[in-house]
Amino acid sequence: MTSADRLMRDDYASQALGIEIVTAEPGDVTLRMTVRRDMLNGFGITHGGMVFALADTAFAFACNEGETVTVAAGADISFLAPTREGDVLTAHARRVSLRGRSGIYDVTVTTASGDVIAEFRGRSRTTNTAID
Repeated sequence: MTSADRLMRDDYASQALGIEIVTAEPGDVTLRMTVRRDMLNGFGITHGGMVFALADTAFAFACNEGETVTVAAGADISFLAPTREGDVLTAHARRVSLRGRSGIYDVTVTTASGDVIAEFRGRSRTTNTAID
């Protein structure tokens, strides 16, 4: 079982959003989510929080590659294009830098046609708590 599988097993929020693991390697994870009607905002486009949640989950799975819990120290996202109900979004997270207990990870969110709809940068901090 990969660390991403282990995290997904207990990640009820990601399960509720229908997020699926596509690939998972240490420091490099790809996830997928289909936009549902209950993920739309009042303009009929995907709520930014849903896109952020997908990117944040990919970030979390990419930075939790060891035996200790790694958490977000901060994150930023740029929304580049809207998506709609039925769109399949893919988030690819990759480690940019890891120094001691601090890391930087970039996540690109795309549509099925490959259009980039968001760019996310997460800053991680590894704790002293063991992953169960």
